[in-house]
Amino acid sequence: MKIRNLDTRPITLEIKDIMEENPHTKTFVFEFPLSSEPGQFVMLWLPGSDEKPFSIAFDDGNEFWLTICKVGEATDKIFELEKGDKVGIRGPYGTSYEFEEGEKIALVSGGYGAAPMFNVAKRALEKGASPYFFIGARNEDLLLYRKRVKDLDIPLHLSTDDGSVGHKGYITEVLLKEMDEIQFDRIFACGPELMMKAVGKIAEENKVKCALSVEKYMKCGFGVCGQCTIDDSGECVCTKGPVMDWDYIKNLPEFGAYHRDAQGNKHYFR
Repeated sequence: MKIRNLDTRPITLEIKDIMEENPHTKTFVFEFPLSSEPGQFVMLWLPGSDEKPFSIAFDDGNEFWLTICKVGEATDKIFELEKGDKVGIRGPYGTSYEFEEGEKIALVSGGYGAAPMFNVAKRALEKGASPYFFIGARNEDLLLYRKRVKDLDIPLHLSTDDGSVGHKGYITEVLLKEMDEIQFDRIFACGPELMMKAVGKIAEENKVKCALSVEKYMKCGFGVCGQCTIDDSGECVCTKGPVMDWDYIKNLPEFGAYHRDAQGNKHYFR
């Protein structure tokens, strides 16, 4: 898993288009040859406001997408932007998902994790791999990228907590059922940490290679500020990850147990 770009200088890009995914999520389109790998992220800068990391949802060499969920003060400001407005972009940063031609890959996503997994699916198809897409959410309205994935003409499995569409329950339950029929070569996951931990355990129990996209509070994006250091290794998620192998992640005491806020305070998942 290689790091491709450590350029710290932002470039100014105009928003080419904005697509509304649901009342809380928008996709921002930029026309620029970003040349990213699936799983990487960029830092989006709003002068006078803040700078935040966002996973890349699509990159065809001509334009790239950032699918952003409205979750706080910074994203509130981003949602005020309109087509034609300009922002600063740094990156791409971080590691990426790796796979081989001909492999069967389970792509497991929860919530807005479906967006960066869509990028992985498209790249996998281009490289001759066979992606199987799994999307889980609390309800039907929060299931992102369903139509786009269907348009790829690949297997798509859905779950919702309330049963409004697809399997009623966890997407990991759907994954386990499919693994009775399909021998996957790799399993990738992006979404809530507890979901990803469950996916990692499933992969390990079935002796399947697994990589997860780890999310932490980031500031610089290239390993200088130390904001996203991992307990107890001291390595930075922005350079060691965000995509990491389960064999490494499973030994981290914080993964699936707690996360830290901007001040470094621990917040336990349970």
